[in-house]
Amino acid sequence: MRILVTGADGFLGRGLVAALSKTYPDAQRIVLTDRAFAAGSPNRMEHVPGDLGDPDFLDQLIEPGFDLVFHLASIPGGLAERDQTLGHQVNLMAPLSLVEKLAKRQPGARFVFASSIAVYGHLGRETVTDATACQPELTYGAHKRMTEILLADLARRGVLSAISLRFPGLVARPATESGHGSAFMSQIFHSIAAGEAYTCPVPAQSTCWWMSKRAAVDNLLHAAGAIEMAQSVIQPPVLHASVADVANAVARLTGQTAKVTFGTDATLQRIFGAMPPLDARTAISFGFQADVDLDALVKAALSGD
Repeated sequence: MRILVTGADGFLGRGLVAALSKTYPDAQRIVLTDRAFAAGSPNRMEHVPGDLGDPDFLDQLIEPGFDLVFHLASIPGGLAERDQTLGHQVNLMAPLSLVEKLAKRQPGARFVFASSIAVYGHLGRETVTDATACQPELTYGAHKRMTEILLADLARRGVLSAISLRFPGLVARPATESGHGSAFMSQIFHSIAAGEAYTCPVPAQSTCWWMSKRAAVDNLLHAAGAIEMAQSVIQPPVLHASVADVANAVARLTGQTAKVTFGTDATLQRIFGAMPPLDARTAISFGFQADVDLDALVKAALSGD
């Protein structure tokens, strides 16, 4: 088994890397790639820094062939919207080139893609199901949807064994990561746990889809092994709760007072804080799981895992 992880030094990537050795103890080769790395390489894993948008680098990276690829590399939606050229290169062209080269070098390889709920765009009040249409309102979501479509077609034709997982904003991202539109979903954890005042940009009753990094990693690893599936795009189950409910859970479990002032940012609320219920029975039937409850979410989010 030869494994490649792109975006390996990112928030989700570091969590996945920490779990890979236990999940694949007999892996012949585990290669981690990102533009740069802040820490040393774990035992048995290779660091290969570089730009996936560089054809020469990508050729060298793919040359040994890989049986399993986790593609996590991307830039946040807010940054992609501000810098359209960078977003196009990183969030669309890089995965398309990676997929093309992998398919030629290792036909039938398993490709696990970290997609996003940004593919949906604005959702009304109706429960989201497998039939819910995708109408992305941000370039980030459009790029994710384009990649999903390509992977679904490759899976249909048997070129790659591909699966896309639509993740919500994962919590709790480091307080320094503010490029995500959903950053408030993480900041509320850090501020309350530290006993600090926080101005949340959306109203208290805003409803979000919540998932910890730990749950996301579990779902990625499950997707890697779930070869026989009827569909190539999966909406994993999530916790559906208001910002106020999560803030109260953080305060209760940390013993702190929630010093949160809620705002009225209509744009952020419409995109991230007006999520309807989710019917994830299909994903659950395939073995994908959400955090057990809000207590489990808070503990995982604050654990650093």
